[in-house]
Amino acid sequence: MRLLSRIRSLRRPLLEATAHCDLPCGVYDPAQARIEAESVKAVQEKYQANEDPEFRARAVLIKEQRSELVKHHLWVLWTDYFKPPHFEKYPELHDLFNRATKAAGASGTKGTMDPAKGQELLDLIAQIDKIFWETKAAA
Repeated sequence: MRLLSRIRSLRRPLLEATAHCDLPCGVYDPAQARIEAESVKAVQEKYQANEDPEFRARAVLIKEQRSELVKHHLWVLWTDYFKPPHFEKYPELHDLFNRATKAAGASGTKGTMDPAKGQELLDLIAQIDKIFWETKAAA
């Protein structure tokens, strides 16, 4: 029995890696980030319109989770979809992604219940979306 246990432990992977897609699939779309950001803004608006402390606590939690998902979807686009030729043609992309992920972070939607911050995030995602579809059309 001990021998079998040792054999199993040797077969286990030492490092676990995760990715957007195991293949990679090549399916990318800023809509994923936009939908999560729309949810963030809607939750911020509902929070402002409701005084119930339990509702508000739940809204904060959901908004923070959705903000993290926005960052995840943006990072996937930034690191997996966009390639050096895209960054050469659109030199503002690195700064745009940096500002967008920060807008979804602690200094942005994750850290506030102000719907104006949610709209700022949506505006940045719209700029990324425009460039994304220009690159898709050129491919």
